[in-house]
Amino acid sequence: MGTVIGDVLPLALGVAISPIPIIAAILMLLSPKARVTSVGFLLGWVIGIVAAVTVFTLLSSILPEQDPDASRPIRGVVQIVLGLLLFLLAFGQWRKRPKGGQEAALPKWMQAIDTVTFPVAFGLGFLLSAVNPKNLIMAAGAGTDIGGAALPVGSTVLVAVVYTLIASSTVLIPVVGYLVAADRLRAPLDALRGWLATENAVIMAILLLVIGISMIGKGIGSF
Repeated sequence: MGTVIGDVLPLALGVAISPIPIIAAILMLLSPKARVTSVGFLLGWVIGIVAAVTVFTLLSSILPEQDPDASRPIRGVVQIVLGLLLFLLAFGQWRKRPKGGQEAALPKWMQAIDTVTFPVAFGLGFLLSAVNPKNLIMAAGAGTDIGGAALPVGSTVLVAVVYTLIASSTVLIPVVGYLVAADRLRAPLDALRGWLATENAVIMAILLLVIGISMIGKGIGSF
């Protein structure tokens, strides 16, 4: 089980360090309806992560069982394809980085954060975690590792829980922290939002490139 946790850890971090959902959560925490919308966003974010990794774990677990020492070409091909997709996403993110003197362009929906309701915030959190292409690729990689390990049910659930906690931590910690100490966190959250908005593309490009290399390496090792 420890080996599988080690395999999914970089993928969980890839989801956690994605700047856009962190910025969205921070904007909600700085909005007039902070407590309502941020909790809705957090619930949608966590449930989306759980749903995605569960689906891919179940899909991976139904592949034919093989000798642990034998090659696993199907799993290897899946991991290599996922790694190549991460390379493409990394290249796309790098091209989107702001040039010198330019302001970082954020999604237009962020301008309407102040008007969102609990259901909208929940749906937004779910979409960003479960439907976002980058996070889907991370979930597919994690599900392939978890389902392909043929662990007992209890261990499989535990690994999925660890993946979910790490992947959701960067949204979970600010929301819970704000609920406990709102006044003290306003200034740090606003500063963090500005930095993430500026460095969003570079952070994601480097992160996707590193995880893509790791994914391809695991794929090659499956042959």
